[in-house]
Amino acid sequence: MEDLNLYILTSNCARTIIDVDLFADHFFDALSADARSLGAPELIVLSLQEIAPIAYSFLGGTYLTPYFDAFIRTVKKATAKLWNESYVNLVKDHTGMTGLMVFARADIVDKIPWVDTAHVGFGIQEMGNKGAVGARLGYVAEGHPSKTVDLTFVAAHLAPMENALEQRNLDWQSIVERLVFSHKDSPLKALGQGSSDESTALLADHESSHDAETSRQDLFAPNSYVFLAGDLNYRTSDVGPLKADIVRFPRQGVPREDPAHYSHLLKEDQLMREMREGRSFHGLSEAPIDFPPTYKYSGAAQQAARASLLSGESEAEWKWSNHRWPSWCDRILYLDSPSWARERGQVKPHAYNALPLFPHSDHRPVALAVSVPLKPSDSPSETDHEGPEAKSVAPFAIDPSWRSRRDAARQKEIVVGFLAYLGLTWEGNGMLLASTLGLVGAWVLLRSL
Repeated sequence: MEDLNLYILTSNCARTIIDVDLFADHFFDALSADARSLGAPELIVLSLQEIAPIAYSFLGGTYLTPYFDAFIRTVKKATAKLWNESYVNLVKDHTGMTGLMVFARADIVDKIPWVDTAHVGFGIQEMGNKGAVGARLGYVAEGHPSKTVDLTFVAAHLAPMENALEQRNLDWQSIVERLVFSHKDSPLKALGQGSSDESTALLADHESSHDAETSRQDLFAPNSYVFLAGDLNYRTSDVGPLKADIVRFPRQGVPREDPAHYSHLLKEDQLMREMREGRSFHGLSEAPIDFPPTYKYSGAAQQAARASLLSGESEAEWKWSNHRWPSWCDRILYLDSPSWARERGQVKPHAYNALPLFPHSDHRPVALAVSVPLKPSDSPSETDHEGPEAKSVAPFAIDPSWRSRRDAARQKEIVVGFLAYLGLTWEGNGMLLASTLGLVGAWVLLRSL
């Protein structure tokens, strides 16, 4: 095997448990016939935003189990149907409301000796209502048992609204500065959180070649491929639409030269502009976009989505919400070649497309099928990456206070999550009512005595 094939999907879940059967039937719709001919990917990566209500997301643990389990069953059903392959869930992690899942094909799990995770929040008070979670893993290439091909996956959810462009750029800066992989403290942290007993046993048998002393901890580790997927929230205008602007919204089925074709609106995309001007997502690339905006579909569109998917017929017309510009919020970016790899290690996109609209969300999921060469790094030193040929130079330095800031934000998340649980969930309301009745009963009893 000369290349490692990946399927990366990003989906805004709108705090709802997905319909497993419906999602599984269309999970690989982004793949062209040529991409499907490559066979079952070795790794499947899911970036999930608004994975669950804020109470469950902030409390974490078993509160998120039903939401993650729905995607585990979706992947199992979709891969069995298309390729009759089974997958092992290696990573099941989150920062607040943003989740990351990594699945490995069962026959290659023993080639992954280590997995590491990282977290950063940049929502309110740096909590995880907006944030990013990362996983870095090593894949042992045949013929190089002591070396790994390193891959870094990041799930992110950035600031919303058309006029929050500067905040989105700052969110990217926070990812670079504070999404830190701390190998010494938790070398197999993700496995303990997200894997089954089977996958944990398989990985435990393989001696790790991951050297915590010499490996870079930041996002731009020179010996790692990088993939960043999520609801990045970049829009097609710096201000919200006026009533007269609705006529400019993309329509389905029009020729490319028509002003209502989505390609004309794509020229106004904030993310492409910010990347081109060097203000955000420095050094990353994106495959060409040839699909309509992924946000914001109207409630009527969501209601019609289920019938459309079940019937196999496409919508007659895209239905947009009038108060938001249709935009490509959901994106997948990548470092096209680590600095050590030069031209021999470039990422090869095979498909980049949007999935259909599902009834649970006003976003369409987006997926990228890609392959990376299985050429392990030689663990180069820092000096090997200085100079004009280096491709992975971090635009910002690691924030030395990243750990204390994340710990402080996590404490706030627990408090907010508990309060939200009491006030915004049926279980919490019941607990609050029972406690109140208990206190009143105790007071009446004491008064009677």
